[in-house]
Amino acid sequence: MSILEDVANFCASHIDPNIASWEAERQMAPVSFYRSAAQLGLTRLEVPEQDGGLDLGFDEKLAIFDAITESSMATAFSLINTHNVANDLARKGSAALKQRFLPGLLSGEVLGSTALTEPGAGSDFGSIVTSAEAVDDGWLLNGAKAWITNAARSNVIVCYVQTDPTAGPKGIASFVVDGTRSGFVRSAPEELAGGHGIGAGGFVLDNYLASEDEMFAPPGEGFLAALTGINGARTYVASMCRAMMSSSLGVAVTYGNSRQAFGRSIIEHQGLGWSLADVATQLEATRLVVASAVAAVVAGEQPGGDPRAAILPAAYAKKFAAEVAEPAIAACLQTMGAAGLRDEYPLSRHLAAARIANFVDGSTEMMNERIAASLRS
Repeated sequence: MSILEDVANFCASHIDPNIASWEAERQMAPVSFYRSAAQLGLTRLEVPEQDGGLDLGFDEKLAIFDAITESSMATAFSLINTHNVANDLARKGSAALKQRFLPGLLSGEVLGSTALTEPGAGSDFGSIVTSAEAVDDGWLLNGAKAWITNAARSNVIVCYVQTDPTAGPKGIASFVVDGTRSGFVRSAPEELAGGHGIGAGGFVLDNYLASEDEMFAPPGEGFLAALTGINGARTYVASMCRAMMSSSLGVAVTYGNSRQAFGRSIIEHQGLGWSLADVATQLEATRLVVASAVAAVVAGEQPGGDPRAAILPAAYAKKFAAEVAEPAIAACLQTMGAAGLRDEYPLSRHLAAARIANFVDGSTEMMNERIAASLRS
């Protein structure tokens, strides 16, 4: 049995029967879910074999998380963020950092976060002000982070900070922050309609003392590391949008072929059939623009590759996919009438997640700015 078949069975047994109640209770999936996901290998897909991983590629990771997204993007988004922290630690972390933090991430006992966004700095991550001041026994970290995936529960956080306010992006570094330590103050999680599974929230660092060996990316390298990560994130958000469109279209077509009205299936009525034809066309276009971004990200990860070459393809993909997913899913829901709102179908959850996709990892407006900048001489 392939891993995609295993993932489909996992979703059918662990997510589909529970996601409606998790959302109704306004909570993330329980710890037991993450443990089960870890047993399937979902926290270690790209992690090198020598660190206990499966050593899969970026494109293979996306295929697996797209399958999870068809059940719940919020849950997939939470899980992929923990996976990404584990993979970054395995590939770039020191032996001490890996020994300290990697086992909990790989086992699903601990969730991971990447903390860029601040109350006053979103898509423009070069303007972060959370500070790191060198002291005799390490670094003192001070500042606040907001809208961080998994922050409601995560305890291993790659946190981006400014070490020199006069240096701009060149002063940005990152540290691995332990959410159980003194100086880390967790904020109340955000109440995101349809997206509680993401665990979005924030925290305050109040004279948080990080040791020298907990610096993950030094000044001068932190900004490029963040840029590389954000290109991948924008690409998988776009791919998740494609997955939700595909899921919604499949549900709507099945329903449209089985439901009768005026002596024939409702999909045979031109109004509904043409509406779904539009969705199918948008889905195909989304598949192509996402494939271009995936290829650019993969090429940037190869020896000698330039991660910056993925900036524009990732922006195209995220802008297009997020913009078309919401009306496409709404069109699928419309063909099903009020029945499409039932919890047994994923369409209403997909619709809420598609709206969220327009904000995470760079807003649609920020994608427009990035694309517009490429047009200037």
